[in-house]
Amino acid sequence: MDATSSSSSSRRGQQQQQQAAHGGEAKTKELDAPLHALGFEIDVVSPRELTGRLPVTPICCQPFKVLHGGVSALIAEGLASMGAHMASGYSRVAGVQLSINHFRSAALGDTVLVRAAPVHVGRTTQVWEVKLWKMDPSTKEKGAQISESRVTLLCNLPVPESVRDAGDALKKYSKL
Repeated sequence: MDATSSSSSSRRGQQQQQQAAHGGEAKTKELDAPLHALGFEIDVVSPRELTGRLPVTPICCQPFKVLHGGVSALIAEGLASMGAHMASGYSRVAGVQLSINHFRSAALGDTVLVRAAPVHVGRTTQVWEVKLWKMDPSTKEKGAQISESRVTLLCNLPVPESVRDAGDALKKYSKL
């Protein structure tokens, strides 16, 4: 192997490592611009489960330096909508009701872990449950639960011709 192909191979390896390290960031950017703007990173994407994480930074805090409740609601609506879109065969969905309970706070510097899963997948409605936990810094696993949401969505709505490709990004990342 000559020096040129060796350095080219090394650059490719570095690029692949960077893409793997920032895979959740790139995925989120493509799937949900508002979540990406907050720093949320989507991990698992499927019609049965969506997971991700959010570092609690000043951009997502309220004045007391804890996670803003509206950010928790945005995450719930975003993940439930993506899941319902996939579970309905990529038809259009629309959120019609969101209920959220906040149990504890997550402070500036914490990381929040999130899981969304369907409770009911019907022909015309779906109900999704979205839970948020503080990540335990010592184990990197779920710690105390901070909130729980229920999101009800209308589904199987017609997709307008102007946005026929709306589900393409989800299809790219979805694990069926």
